[in-house]
Amino acid sequence: MMARHAIASGEPSVRLLRVGEQVRHVLADILQRGDVHDDVLASHVVSVTEVRMSPDLRHAIVFIKPLLGRDEEAVLKALRTNTAYLQREVAKRVKLKYAARLKFLSDCSFEEGSHIDALLRSPHIAQDLDGSED
Repeated sequence: MMARHAIASGEPSVRLLRVGEQVRHVLADILQRGDVHDDVLASHVVSVTEVRMSPDLRHAIVFIKPLLGRDEEAVLKALRTNTAYLQREVAKRVKLKYAARLKFLSDCSFEEGSHIDALLRSPHIAQDLDGSED
């Protein structure tokens, strides 16, 4: 009953979250060790911030962020170029019925958080948050 409720509500199941976290750890390990023979990836520290699995576990959206946001497009291109290798490695290390197809995207949550923080600190908004009346 619990799993059906989670799926019906649109929230990922515990299994989807667990598998996504396993895939994230495997990819982070591969990138940290420098297992991908790519000059761009070798010269950048890349964080795998989140992996979202599809309900059938056949697709994974991988959110990444290079250190300090440097050369983000070049890093994404390098990851996409090496997707086949990364998919094979994930399939070897994460035991699933099917090898998940990986799709790499930039993680914009840091910029969104910074933007929201800046808005909350602006004098006009801060005045409203303090509850002071004009």
